[in-house]
Amino acid sequence: MVAHNVVNGVSPAPLVELLREAEGSVREQIGTAEITAHPRIAAWRDAFKKVGIKASEYRPSTEAMARRALRNQELPCINALVDIGNVLSLRHLVSMGGHAIDVVTRDMVLRTASGEEEFIAFGSDQVEHPVPGEIIFAEGAAVLTRRWCWRQANHTLTLPETTAIEFNIDGLPPVSPGEVEQICRETMELVQRFCGGTCRYGVITRHNPKVHL
Repeated sequence: MVAHNVVNGVSPAPLVELLREAEGSVREQIGTAEITAHPRIAAWRDAFKKVGIKASEYRPSTEAMARRALRNQELPCINALVDIGNVLSLRHLVSMGGHAIDVVTRDMVLRTASGEEEFIAFGSDQVEHPVPGEIIFAEGAAVLTRRWCWRQANHTLTLPETTAIEFNIDGLPPVSPGEVEQICRETMELVQRFCGGTCRYGVITRHNPKVHL
């Protein structure tokens, strides 16, 4: 989902309320069951295992957020666009990453790493290199997200001054393609409600591997 000409900033009270409701929905969906048994969490753990990522050490972003909600730890409000992504990710238990694209000059690609790329994690100034063969989201040689959806870089962080953003909404079965599109529409509705701008979305599959930002 891509949005341009947005006005980002502090989340207003109604958006904060949606975030708290989404945290509550996680507790309702999972209850007292083991989180790793939930089909949408198990799907990501299985995918990580198949590509050589230890999910117990590098938890998928959705699982990490859901665990906080289950511990009754409120997610901090970052800014409106970030909080919108968190609302939808928790509400539907899907992986949903947001990247500011007003700072991007090259194609953004989900691919395997050569190991020579550079990654500077959010909150750090240390340069890291991904493991050769690791799944990364990258802009040229700059790694935007390591281990598929594990940790994001400083480069495309969504900031109060961000004016354009793209959200990756990753659907693994049992999430259907139709539900992914519905989440895209919900995202557009929330972005336009709280940040304005113009929004659109495209669906990437093995048969349609590109969308225009």
